[in-house]
Amino acid sequence: MPSPMRNLLLTGLVISLLAGCNVRQSNSALARGEVAPRLPTKTLADVGGDISRITTYRQPDERMYQYSLDKALASGKPILLEFATPGHCSVCDRQLQITKAMLDKYQSQVLFLHMDQYMNPEAFKAYRVFGDPWTFVIDSKGLVRFQQPGAMLYSEMDAAIHDVLPPGAQKTN
Repeated sequence: MPSPMRNLLLTGLVISLLAGCNVRQSNSALARGEVAPRLPTKTLADVGGDISRITTYRQPDERMYQYSLDKALASGKPILLEFATPGHCSVCDRQLQITKAMLDKYQSQVLFLHMDQYMNPEAFKAYRVFGDPWTFVIDSKGLVRFQQPGAMLYSEMDAAIHDVLPPGAQKTN
């Protein structure tokens, strides 16, 4: 096979592998407008404050483990729900860094929850998440307003969060 053709095929293979997280299948994750499933998930209190029993993340932020998913949905606040298992996913680590930056920016307006596959597998099943990272933004009425498989840019996550804030809400800096 000529070298340019081989390079083209290899490039196509790499692109398809990298884009694999973003392929949406017919029975994949919840779609925009669907009601977010309410289910109890583990909180920091449930594990006696031992954060290593709730996440495989090396740099966890305790604020992402304060609420069970059912309680967060009952709060009437928008939610950013991040499915990420950094124990086996290096992209998840970067995604959680962006999530923590958003938490610092929007913590008074939005609840942030991190679900680790090893610690809350029932949430992965309920939200039909196959792979991670996977981000959901849920509005104050409990409806999915945004969902994206794979890594996100800071600006993409920022825009998705801002879209569920009440009219007139100011971006915080």
